[in-house]
Amino acid sequence: MKKVIFALAILAFSTLSLVSCRETKEKTIVIEKEVKEEATEEKGILERAGEKADKEVNEEIDKKIEEIGDDN
Repeated sequence: MKKVIFALAILAFSTLSLVSCRETKEKTIVIEKEVKEEATEEKGILERAGEKADKEVNEEIDKKIEEIGDDN
């Protein structure tokens, strides 16, 4: 009886180990999206960021000039 139980245990263990090592099929989903390109804007991201920073700095400088007042 011990041999039968031992044989069944080995059979179950080997079956489970073979089933768990199978490769599963991976599904690949491709989604196409249309990207709008702005043909009029030829500036890069660094140039646009620099212009934005310059604009903010210029606004702060203008505020300081107004606070100081006109020397004339």
